[in-house]
Formats: sequence, C-alpha cells, structure tokens
Amino acid sequence: EERTVAYGADVLGLLKGLDPVLTAELLFVLRSAGHGDVIAVVDCNFPAVEVASKTTTGTLVTLAGVDCPDALNAIGSVMPIDLFVDEPLRNMCPSPGLELPPAGVEVLELSSKAMATHCTTAKFTPLDRMAFYDEARKAFAVVQCSERRPYGCFLLQKGVVGPDGKDLQP
Repeated sequence: EERTVAYGADVLGLLKGLDPVLTAELLFVLRSAGHGDVIAVVDCNFPAVEVASKTTTGTLVTLAGVDCPDALNAIGSVMPIDLFVDEPLRNMCPSPGLELPPAGVEVLELSSKAMATHCTTAKFTPLDRMAFYDEARKAFAVVQCSERRPYGCFLLQKGVVGPDGKDLQP
C-alpha cells in the first residue's frame, strides 16, 4: 500500500503546538542557550560556516527553504527576548554612506512584524555590516536561513522565561 506524506507550512510536524520550522537541532540550540546568549539568524549569503566556527558552540543550524521572517517567527514563539538590555534585537544594516535596498527594507519590515507577535516591547536596532560580523562571531550559535533578500541578518539576545511563562520584564 502506498503512503502519501505531506511536507509544507501546513504540516504541524511531530509535536503539537510547535512551528514545523523548529527542527530538533534548532530546539536543542535554543534550549541550550542561557540568559544573555545571542543567536545569530542570517541569510543565505552570510559567511555562516566561518562565523559559526568562532561562536561559543561552533554550531551552525541550517533551515533549508525557510526565509528569515518565518525563522524569526518560529524562534520567537519559544525563545524569550532579554528585556533587561537596551538592544536585545539587532539587524545588519549597510555601511555608512550606503542605503538599505528595497528588498532589505522588506525583509526588515516582515522580520520586525514576526518578532512583534511574540515580543511587543523590543524593536530591532541597526548594526553596521562589519560590526554585525564581529558580534555574530561572539554569538552562541548561527542559524542560517534560505533568505535571499539582502541584509536579512539578525541578532537575538535570549532572555528569561518568567513565572507566567512569558518573557520576564524589568
């Protein structure tokens, strides 16, 4: 008897209530990270292998076929954001004198909306491209998406889950 297996965004995966983008490897990394650790979520053009090799864990998680807004939505659904620091969410921006291209504006807007569904108080703060590379090398791990829009690169600082099960607020 032939069996049909469906794959896609409408499939909930093997666990109830979890976004199917959250692979076992990604969940392990997110759970292993502690308060204050940073997760770099980057686009397909980012030098992820080199940067990940310098991170705390040396871990690169690849999310094939997933864009940054979807990855951030999934990660934001389970990872608290550190609301005790001034800039817990940062995004890569062009070097001084250059402007964010329209596709970069689009990915930033969609990514901001995705994160806002889980954390309404923190907003992305732009970080110069070269400074972003330096900060990403200090991260806990790197998550690379299939995002092709430029500047689809983000840093998320992990916070604390409060007694109510939500991001602990100051």
